[in-house]
Amino acid sequence: MAILIYILVAYLLFSITMMKLFEKAGEEGWKALVPGLNFIIMCKLVGRSSTHAAWLLVPIVNIFVFVGLCVDMVRSFGRNTFWDSTLAVVYPAIIFYQIGKNKEEKYLGPVLQMEKEYFSKLEEARASNNTREYKKLMRKNPYKKGTGREWAEAIIFAVFAAAFIRMFLIEAYTIPTSSMEGSLKVGDFLFVSKAHYGIRTPKTVLMFPLLHNRLPIIGGESYISKPSLPFYRLPAITKIKRYDPVVFNFPEGDSVYVFPERTWSINDYRLGAVPRNRARDIKSGRAKLVVRPIDKKDHYIKRCIGLPGDSLQVINRQVYINGEPAKNPSKMQFLTRIASPNGINVERLDEMGVNVAEGYPQQGIYFLNEEQREKIKAWGPDVSVEILSPPTSSPTHLFPHDPKISKGWTMDNYGPIYIPKKGATVDISPSNIALYKRVISVYEGNKLEIKDGKIFINGKEANTYTFKMDYYWMMGDNRHNSEDSRVWGFVPFDHVVGKPLFIWFSTKNGNIKNGINWDRIFTSANKM
Repeated sequence: MAILIYILVAYLLFSITMMKLFEKAGEEGWKALVPGLNFIIMCKLVGRSSTHAAWLLVPIVNIFVFVGLCVDMVRSFGRNTFWDSTLAVVYPAIIFYQIGKNKEEKYLGPVLQMEKEYFSKLEEARASNNTREYKKLMRKNPYKKGTGREWAEAIIFAVFAAAFIRMFLIEAYTIPTSSMEGSLKVGDFLFVSKAHYGIRTPKTVLMFPLLHNRLPIIGGESYISKPSLPFYRLPAITKIKRYDPVVFNFPEGDSVYVFPERTWSINDYRLGAVPRNRARDIKSGRAKLVVRPIDKKDHYIKRCIGLPGDSLQVINRQVYINGEPAKNPSKMQFLTRIASPNGINVERLDEMGVNVAEGYPQQGIYFLNEEQREKIKAWGPDVSVEILSPPTSSPTHLFPHDPKISKGWTMDNYGPIYIPKKGATVDISPSNIALYKRVISVYEGNKLEIKDGKIFINGKEANTYTFKMDYYWMMGDNRHNSEDSRVWGFVPFDHVVGKPLFIWFSTKNGNIKNGINWDRIFTSANKM
């Protein structure tokens, strides 16, 4: 609410300070107070057509158009320095006020038109070999910029243009872990569209451009969480479809401990999933808890297996949706032991696309897909290939972290579980509240209390709950090496970032020293 008040006040000051500029330019001052009309008049005063103001209705584009109009407006009053332009971009009301109160500053005319005419004279003098006139015009050129300023403006524009494209349209991502192996490999570089599922307006406004949440080298967060904007999502190009790979903000990433090798959530620490040395760092206070807003949580990429309203269950490694077997990714991987009296040819595994650094290589255990398992079986009758179960599966490790619900559940035999859908109502009680506790209290912002065996939401006793948002169930294709919804639960729609488009570069096992995966470059990131 505070940021909305700030924006409203800033716009009012912008309009009020522009009144005097309109009057100096021969326009009636009251027109500066009329939304829409004020921008049409601005276009006229700087030398643009009135239809140019229509671009202010286009999200993202309107930011650049608005900034351009403000800069051209002050230039129309003879303010042509780098700092004049900078102030017109950062806070135009200040420089508008300065120009308005200074009686000596006059409106010179539409700057774009005057600039065009001036450069036409320069070109005419150059073409006619009128050296004297050309030098005179160059000497008095009010629009001339020094080399330093040209470079500074070019760099600033490039950085902010890239930042806006990254923030709203397309962002480059790197696959850091093997949770989607072998559909998406460690070392794949992707372009991700933020428009497909609806552009999210930024929540965090004060940040280092082109960085997500951490400062390189020196460490620390790369943003200031306050002030912040309310969350909005623009209309989507397409809905999230089942089996789509999706980039999203880590749902449990609001309270985390950051270490060089990875980030652990506070829930990981409470459940004992953090390694002992890191747990000691946390307990001693050497590692500080970092609280992050939605748009600054870590990015994850998984495949959408369950849609809002679905019932999902895993039976003997096979996912079932609403009682029907789900389609399995062609490169779906499981933990597999290879045994051979002649040993294992690691180079041969590498040639087959096996990530030989993952798994337990010293025990002959790797993450393999069905095609790889069949090829290895063909090595000879004395080669055995056995799918194993993950050694870390336990009821408390798995969502919803309540043994009363998840007793007997494993990564291979999980559920059934209902995926919340916007507008759907479910019965809630102390016996099942663990499934929806985070949804109700964290994602949807309610005060949830359990007293004397009763549930209270916002101070009122409740035995049902109606969801305000859609949720999704995300799983990695590397089913035995993926921390996904089976570990941390539902993904809220407001956490969805975008849709992967294609792989633009790929290194073997995430290290260019190992070589480049030339066959993966410019291939689709949506392979099933």
